[in-house]
Amino acid sequence: MTESTQISAPASPATAVTGMVEHVLGLAGTWIRWNGEPVHADGRVYTPHKAIRRVTDHLIDHLAEMEARLAGEETQPDHWHASLTTTEADLAPFTPEDLDEARSRLTRLARIWANRLAALTDEQLDHSPGAGWSFRELARHLEESVYYADVVGDLS
Repeated sequence: MTESTQISAPASPATAVTGMVEHVLGLAGTWIRWNGEPVHADGRVYTPHKAIRRVTDHLIDHLAEMEARLAGEETQPDHWHASLTTTEADLAPFTPEDLDEARSRLTRLARIWANRLAALTDEQLDHSPGAGWSFRELARHLEESVYYADVVGDLS
């Protein structure tokens, strides 16, 4: 196989989550330049604050799901309005302090995910208890959270 045709192995589940957060925070670093104009995509409105909120909520929601399933409990449905709703807080300017808060929050959540996923065996990752995606699939699903940040984009 030539170098250009080699297919790299998929990232570990932990790396999928931490890589997603690194990508989001990389873009968020440019959002202090946001001009206050929301981005319209797929029939919804996005802003820097909303992107951070959605990524954070997504990580929390599925972390609660995974922990409940590992404990043999029923998962609790979330009652978030997700990306359908844009709040007044979502429309606020995105400041350097907001970026610091996002970095602290998302970096810690990514570490919790990475530590939990790394503690699971391949069997647990692929044949996870309870109803729903396997935990490996769940990590891959979380990787898709880059969408929220990508919609806002690089504002440098």
